[in-house]
Amino acid sequence: MKEKKKPFRDWHQTIWRWHFYAGLFAAPFLIVLAFSGAVYLFKPQIEGVLYKSQFQVEEVMEERLAPSAIVGVVQSRYPEAAITAVKNYDEKDRTVELSVMDGDLAKSVYVDPYTGKFQGELVVSDKFTELFKKLHSELIIGGTFANRLVELAACWTIILLATGLYLWWPRTRSSIWGTLLPRMRARGRLFWRDLHAVPAFWFSILILLLIMSGLPWSGVMGGQIDRLANSTHSGYPEYAHSFGDKPESKVRAVDAAEDVPWASQNDIMPVSGSGYQSLSIDDVDMIASMEHIQLPYTISLPAQETGVYTIASSHAAPWDNAALHVDQYSGAVLSDVRFSDYGVLAKAITAGIAFHEGRLFGWPNQLLGLLTCLAMILLVVSSLVMWRKRKPDGLGSPKKPMDRKVSWMVLGIMLIGGLLMPLVGISILIALAVDVLVINRIPRARSWFHGK
Repeated sequence: MKEKKKPFRDWHQTIWRWHFYAGLFAAPFLIVLAFSGAVYLFKPQIEGVLYKSQFQVEEVMEERLAPSAIVGVVQSRYPEAAITAVKNYDEKDRTVELSVMDGDLAKSVYVDPYTGKFQGELVVSDKFTELFKKLHSELIIGGTFANRLVELAACWTIILLATGLYLWWPRTRSSIWGTLLPRMRARGRLFWRDLHAVPAFWFSILILLLIMSGLPWSGVMGGQIDRLANSTHSGYPEYAHSFGDKPESKVRAVDAAEDVPWASQNDIMPVSGSGYQSLSIDDVDMIASMEHIQLPYTISLPAQETGVYTIASSHAAPWDNAALHVDQYSGAVLSDVRFSDYGVLAKAITAGIAFHEGRLFGWPNQLLGLLTCLAMILLVVSSLVMWRKRKPDGLGSPKKPMDRKVSWMVLGIMLIGGLLMPLVGISILIALAVDVLVINRIPRARSWFHGK
């Protein structure tokens, strides 16, 4: 019987070590991501309270001003600034939001669509929720390195979930307690162990969904996902519902227009033909209505003579997503991409992004996201308490298994995962190199890291 238990013990010990080290790296980032994500989930409600005077009109009337009149109000107040976009919301008591570049400063300007009253401005970077957005995606410091750290932590969390489920999966009827259900009379370290394992078991799928739905924004995995969607023809058509060859610029939609859906962000923008006079914003708003674009939608204005108007909707229900590029002179719709045009993978990712942002099915989605974020924080805190209650010498990592074959087999599995998640693979190789070339050569360091 002992011989049969030994392989299981070696596997358990090896996977526990990977779980421990993965948690050691990911835990600080998970606290930051879960906290910032929980706050950002409620962006509409938070900003609705903080910026009520800018967002809410004084009285809802039957007739709205023409978009050009609203643009005129802003132009008169910012004669030297450039208006880049006009955003119309679906709530009747919301102001119209205009994006303005005032020198090097990006601002959001708000106008009552019924009276034309100027209701204030906000510097985009100073908005309360922008702080949490930057914290969530770039750890405040910004830049490629911070973005890669966030992505690496997210990928290691997937490994944390997989190894944790292996460690705590109930193998007997009695082991249901402490995995599916907490032991109500547990005390001390056993109490914290159940507080770690039980929420992890029940929230593992939701945590995985949050992580996977956030990866399309990441630098490395996001690019891989985009290439996979296009190579398998499960992404999106570049110029759906358009006719004839279209001259292209060298500009991506995401770099020239606001609120473009994920599936259309890397679309290369078409260019407008020649003409003497551009269409008015009223004409483009009429085109949006004729093409049945659902509110809220944003009209981004052309920045150059060859630029196009872009009508985009990405903050409504996923199935209402749209991205239209309109010739600024003729009004011809040069490209029209809707949710129905997406491939299977692009549809799934679009729905996942809406779930991640808490808008797939309204406030219950927000509540579910909040509970998941709180569960992630609880997992980190309980793991830290368990670690300290073990009173480890040094780092306190689980000891290596006796059977080295098991260690190599698990390492092989991890490296296969590293092929799917390149940053994880690179970090494993770096960790192995440090372990072999540095830690194992210094007895005190080896004892501290490996508990020997």
